[in-house]
Amino acid sequence: MFGWLKNYMPRGLYGRAALILVLPVVLLQLLVSVVFIQRHFDGVTRLMTDAVTIELRFLVDTVNAAPDLAAARQELARLDAPLEIRTMLPATPLDGDIKPWTDLTGRMVIEQLRQRVPDSLAVSLEDRRRVQMFVETRHGPLGFDFARRRVSASNPHQLLVIMLVTGVLMTAIAYIFLRNQLRPIKRMAAAATDYGKGRVVPFNPTGAVEVRAAGMAFLDMRNRLERQTQSRTMMLSGVSHDLRTPLTRLRLGLSMVDDTEVAPLLRDVDDMQRLVDTFLDFARSDAGDSLEPTVPQDLVQAMLADADRGGQNVQPGLIDGPDEPVAMRPLAIKRALDNLLSNALRYGSNATLGVSVTERAVRFCVEDDGPGIPTERHDDAVSPFVRLDPARNQDKGTGVGLGLSIVADIARTHGGLLRLGESATLGGLKAELVIAR
Repeated sequence: MFGWLKNYMPRGLYGRAALILVLPVVLLQLLVSVVFIQRHFDGVTRLMTDAVTIELRFLVDTVNAAPDLAAARQELARLDAPLEIRTMLPATPLDGDIKPWTDLTGRMVIEQLRQRVPDSLAVSLEDRRRVQMFVETRHGPLGFDFARRRVSASNPHQLLVIMLVTGVLMTAIAYIFLRNQLRPIKRMAAAATDYGKGRVVPFNPTGAVEVRAAGMAFLDMRNRLERQTQSRTMMLSGVSHDLRTPLTRLRLGLSMVDDTEVAPLLRDVDDMQRLVDTFLDFARSDAGDSLEPTVPQDLVQAMLADADRGGQNVQPGLIDGPDEPVAMRPLAIKRALDNLLSNALRYGSNATLGVSVTERAVRFCVEDDGPGIPTERHDDAVSPFVRLDPARNQDKGTGVGLGLSIVADIARTHGGLLRLGESATLGGLKAELVIAR
């Protein structure tokens, strides 16, 4: 029903908290101003005006009872000072009532004066401190001039100003306290975001009890993940040593056998070595690699130079963006790009490597002219131990389906992702390694 309202609501935590804080204050002030204050001033103004109209009617009756104009003016001169009302007889009346639109109680004053004083001609509230009124008598128009404070409360706007200033001041103070309560939540979110990108930043839980509990839970989770990563790294080091040593001895032993008989066995040992390295790369991910300021363009140029020395058909692709360092794990990124280039050259004959740097991300792009991967199989392609036999030619290489999985895992450790698509230039697979800055 109110779904359209979501488009106009603030999306940030500060904005929503401020809305929750300010909206009730504003509505309450409007309610008090319109309902209570207006009624209060109307009631006070009515009572004060009624008291003045008694004196005004007395003066009108005195003028009407006088036998002539001179006697009427003499009586008015005698009563002006005691009643604090200045009279004019005869007077020149105005064409109509005058009330500034900013006068909060003017309407009630004019209404009461006209109702209580018969034969009223006009009422003027043009002067904020004085009231002018004209009444028809038997001796001509009679003018009254008296202080405005006698018919309405002085400075009625002061209460509104005080309410507004107090409301703004208290809202600002409340917002400062609220911001101090929300700041720990933003700090924890920033620490979680950095950890998702592979950066471990110092974090000290602060704030309310519930926020501290959430911060401590985050720290416990991060510590458990760190211990698990360390345990996995130590286990992998042991597995690497235990597997490489027997394979080395086996290769040395086979080197003593006749070459014509040992060639197939050496190929099996090489395949076993390659499979072991692949498993270790998949499990190790970025172990032993730390974040370093690295220029993406320099990394790509170094890999293109290595490919050229190795005789690989890898051409430079699109390289653009600012030439500035970006925090990344260079060894992990290089390992991921090596896997992408190996797959590209395994299933195709040509490949390109490029990079695009923006303010929010770094995008490495590898394209080939191979058979590509159908769109519906992209999710399966990045799953571990999955080989897409119909899509890729398995006769052109051996593996266990971990190449793209390793790349996707490295991308996730940098807060990014691996995107697969179709190459518009070479017609094969387009793999984009996107990492967040």
